[in-house]
Amino acid sequence: MENRTRVFVPMDTTARSLGADGVAEALRREAESRGTAIEIVRNGSRGLYWLEPLVEVEVGAERLAYGPVAESDVGSLLDADLPGGGDHPLALGPTESLPWLAGQSRLTFARVGVTDPLSIDDYRAHDGFRGLEKAASMTPEEIVAEVTESGLRGRGGAAFPTGIKWNTVLKTDAAQKYIACNADEGDSGTFADRMIMESDPYVLLEGMTIAGFATGATMGYVYIRAEYPLAIRIMREAIERAEAAGLLGGNLLDSGRDFNVEVREAAGAYICGEETSMLESLEGKRGMIRFRPPLPAVKGLFGAPTVVNNVISLATVPIILDKGAEYYRDYGSGRSRGTLTVQLAGNIRQGGLVEIGFGRPLSELLYDFGGGSATGRPIRAVQAGGPLAAYVHPSQFDTPLDYEEFAAIGAMIGHGGLVVFDDTVDMGEQARFAMEFCAIESCGKCTPCRVGAVRGVEVIEKILNGENEAANLELLRDLCDTMVSGSLCALGGMAPFPVISVLDHFPEDLRARA
Repeated sequence: MENRTRVFVPMDTTARSLGADGVAEALRREAESRGTAIEIVRNGSRGLYWLEPLVEVEVGAERLAYGPVAESDVGSLLDADLPGGGDHPLALGPTESLPWLAGQSRLTFARVGVTDPLSIDDYRAHDGFRGLEKAASMTPEEIVAEVTESGLRGRGGAAFPTGIKWNTVLKTDAAQKYIACNADEGDSGTFADRMIMESDPYVLLEGMTIAGFATGATMGYVYIRAEYPLAIRIMREAIERAEAAGLLGGNLLDSGRDFNVEVREAAGAYICGEETSMLESLEGKRGMIRFRPPLPAVKGLFGAPTVVNNVISLATVPIILDKGAEYYRDYGSGRSRGTLTVQLAGNIRQGGLVEIGFGRPLSELLYDFGGGSATGRPIRAVQAGGPLAAYVHPSQFDTPLDYEEFAAIGAMIGHGGLVVFDDTVDMGEQARFAMEFCAIESCGKCTPCRVGAVRGVEVIEKILNGENEAANLELLRDLCDTMVSGSLCALGGMAPFPVISVLDHFPEDLRARA
């Protein structure tokens, strides 16, 4: 059989939006016409989005990167002996040696961009299912203890200890239990969940199955936002392949345990990213907040004990079971253990995904990884943690990426999204947007959120229009306090955070317009 050099062209949503499909087709067509023996592998993206489409070629034991590649570059790349790793203006050298990747600690994302996403053989060849194999020989209590000892906390925003949540479900007696994966990734500037589902779907299925083994759950659901059609298709195909390989279903790995997974398309509402609203939506109802208690871990989906974790939390579990709690815990700092997946977006020169241990300063992400603003102007503000999170001022950029450190400055890490603004941003308009967003996305169940956000927009407009400015600034703070204290969930309870941060750190912008 003819030896074919493997050439990797990403197929995740971002790479495709930047022309990766056209590059792959041009490579296939041009190589065929020249009689050049190559095998095109559609891998996931490594997250260096400013270099997409990033084409890699396997030469010996390493992969060499070229990018960003356009269709018009394909001819010259083959002229320069792409299959042999030839020199070219787009040549970047060994992929793993690129500073962006070399400076990271990729644990959860170890295979993302490396493997063929739907190949089970490829997944196994890169340590896949080793965590599940280990879990199959452990008791539920031992699995929960391992996850607890690792220090893993929810990566969806609340940062609740994963092991404590699992233990509650384990200890709650019920004939049926569930694992609900929240993949309704709606925060601005976030795409880590999508990258996992499109680029390494089996790690999520493996993590969910381990969670099932740990708690006695036999059924899992992946609730994926409707705006992710490719992720939905890939996850469904991965489930079918895993079932055919005996990696989902009954008596898994001769453990006597069963676990099945289904994908559900989300309802298209931001509020459904809140765990109880998601459960309502999974049950076929309108996505609205549930009163708590009872917690979902006690009475969740269809009234049964339910583990609700987001994609990154569940996708991190396999490496903890494979390498051990101590291995994972040694990354990070303080009570923030392991790694954090940071997504750089907005006005940033080098946007993409970075996985690092907790504790490194925000400034390192913005300047060393991100390269500063895309415009070259000074960075004036960063919204970390989604549209309900505070705007971080440049005086706070040296704050370590740590849950407690960020809380101490009135900010949050959330799902790890960083949206960058340069010095042309109008922070008064950003404060108004925060309230407007809440008003649009509120489920309407509680008055502080439903009415407070509408009033918030009105008050900010009055301030910007110069109407009784001092009194309305005082009223705005009072309104924010009411929403924080009285809202049923984080949507109304956190929407004031961006506004408060503008009041505290950018007061010059929350003033009457000239």
